[in-house]
Amino acid sequence: MNPLNIILTVLLFLSGFLTVILVLMHSGKGTGVSDMIASSLYNSGTGSGVLEKNLNRLTVITTTVFIVCVVVMALTFPTGTMG
Repeated sequence: MNPLNIILTVLLFLSGFLTVILVLMHSGKGTGVSDMIASSLYNSGTGSGVLEKNLNRLTVITTTVFIVCVVVMALTFPTGTMG
């Protein structure tokens, strides 16, 4: 394995782990266990809109990094070079 694939593998695992954590941190839309957990983490009346927006941005960023890592690794992993 060349250094590019090692870096991409580390980024893949980190972005995958962070994406799962960030998705689980989103508040639920219904009444259930996720709604109870989310309401205990922060008060819904105090700035939850800003918190949700930032959480959405971080989730999109980590998901994009994950997808880019998968695509680049699919193209470069067998030979270590593009093409």
